[in-house]
Order: sequence, then C-alpha cells, then structure tokens
Amino acid sequence: MHDHHNCSHSHSHAHANAPQNYNLAFALGISLNITFVIIEALYGYFANSLALLADAGHNLSDVAGLLLAWGALWLSRRKPTSHFTFGLRKSSILSALFNAIFLMIAVGIIIWEALHRLWSPGIVEYNIVIIIASIGIVINSLTAILFFKDKDHDINIKGAYIHMAADALISLGVVISGVIISYTSWHWLDPIVSVIISLIIIYGTWDLLKSSMRLSLDAVPANIDPLAVKKYLENIEDVQEVHDLHIWAMSSTETALSVHLTVKINSLNNSKIVKIASELKNKFKIHHPTIQLELEEENFQCHFQPEDIL
Repeated sequence: MHDHHNCSHSHSHAHANAPQNYNLAFALGISLNITFVIIEALYGYFANSLALLADAGHNLSDVAGLLLAWGALWLSRRKPTSHFTFGLRKSSILSALFNAIFLMIAVGIIIWEALHRLWSPGIVEYNIVIIIASIGIVINSLTAILFFKDKDHDINIKGAYIHMAADALISLGVVISGVIISYTSWHWLDPIVSVIISLIIIYGTWDLLKSSMRLSLDAVPANIDPLAVKKYLENIEDVQEVHDLHIWAMSSTETALSVHLTVKINSLNNSKIVKIASELKNKFKIHHPTIQLELEEENFQCHFQPEDIL
C-alpha cells in the first residue's frame, strides 16, 4: 500500500481559551440594555429626539446581538454527533457575522431617517435627552466591562465588548449635542448627531463584519501565518515534502489544520506526531491538527499534490 495515514489526536475537545461562566454576564448585560431601550425609546418619543430613538434602535440591535452571542456560545459547547462531527462550534462565527449584518441594516435605516429629519428638524427636549443619554453612558460602560476580559480571545465576546464600548461613546455624543442645543437652539443638530452615531457604528462594526466573513469562509485566521506553519513542517527531521495544507477556524476560539507530509520509511512515530501537534498548538495556536503521512517512494504521487495547493 502506498498511502499511510497517521492522525494526530493529541488535542482536547474543550475550547481553547474559551470564555468561562459568561451566562451571568450575558443575562445581566441583556437585562440592563432591554430596560434602557424601553426607557430611552419612550423618552425619545416624548422628547421628539431622533438621536435618542436612533440610539434606542441601535441598543435594541445590541440586545439581539448579545442574545445571538449567548446562544452561539451555548451551541458551540454542544458535543459532536455523527452528523455534526465538529459539534456546533462554528455557530459562534456565524453569530458574529449575523450580528454585524444586522447592525449595518439598522445603521442604514437610521441614516435614512436622519437625512429626512435634517430637512425638517423638530423641537427637541434637550433636558430629557441629556438625562437619558447619561444613563446610557453608565449602562453601556458597565456592560462593556463584563466582556473586557476575553475580548482578545473570542470574536463573539469582542463583538459584544466593542458594541457596548462604542455605545457608551455614542451616548456621550448625544449628551454633548443636548448641551449644545440647550445653549444654541440648533435643533438641526439632533439629526446630525444621528448621522455621526451611524458613522461611528459603521466604523466599529466593519472589522467585525470583515473578520467574521473571512472565518465563515474558512480563511486562515488573521493571527496565523500559513507560510510560517508550512516552513515549520518542512523543517521537521525526515519530512521530505509538505502539501495539501489547510488551516481554518473551527470556532471563534479554536483552529484546525490538515496536512500531508511525505516522509522517509519508518522515520516518524507516534511520539513525534504528538510532539508536532503540541508545537503547532504552542507556536501557532492550532488546536486540532490532522496529519496524513505518506511514504517517500519513487513511483508514488499523492493526488492532492498539484502546485496550486499549499
């Protein structure tokens, strides 16, 4: 037989760097924001403030985003099955993608309404605007703090953190506009602030949209250099050739790899394969490697070995 398979199983099915015990954080963050959305929408309506209504709509989309992230975190921890052999880990990536898309749609609606109101600005009850937006600064800041710890390890948590932190800044902008209106009576400033809020949301969401789109299409995670991984594999003793290398995100916290290694006869054993898997994890944060070994023989060529495949 020309093809010899050896699969590295020195990984753990627990989530690497997965955020722990976030149920309370999500429950608290969602409860605070739902309460604030109701208060902000009511007062925005009675104060005739599009800025408050726009911010309430955005905060509502954030509640939906938090619910999506929470649900995805729960789904991603479900055990693999015969039909879902990786489990539902990728739901965390899809959650981040849907969250970003929903935010962009919400922003489009806000901008459309703001431009319409710019031509016919209404009278704004600036005192109410300042009070409600000030409450928003506190609530959004507290919610952002809940997700600060693991924002650099999970795109879901990062998305929640960025949105909450951005909302705190946005609420600050609403407060500033309310103060300016109180001194100048520039009521047209309210829709202008709405447009500025929307642009800030787009700026803050763009990276989340781009990253989640890349990961959902099985692109190599941004923190991994595929050429460096290939060079490491090529420099392993007795490895003659490396091909059919694939690296992709299994979830927002785990990365998988599959590769074919052409080796000399009996040159690699199980202990060496375990060592390779360990070094892939430590050096490149690749948690689930699958390695196929092929013996170097004169008349054998792997059918996954064209030059256009890494």
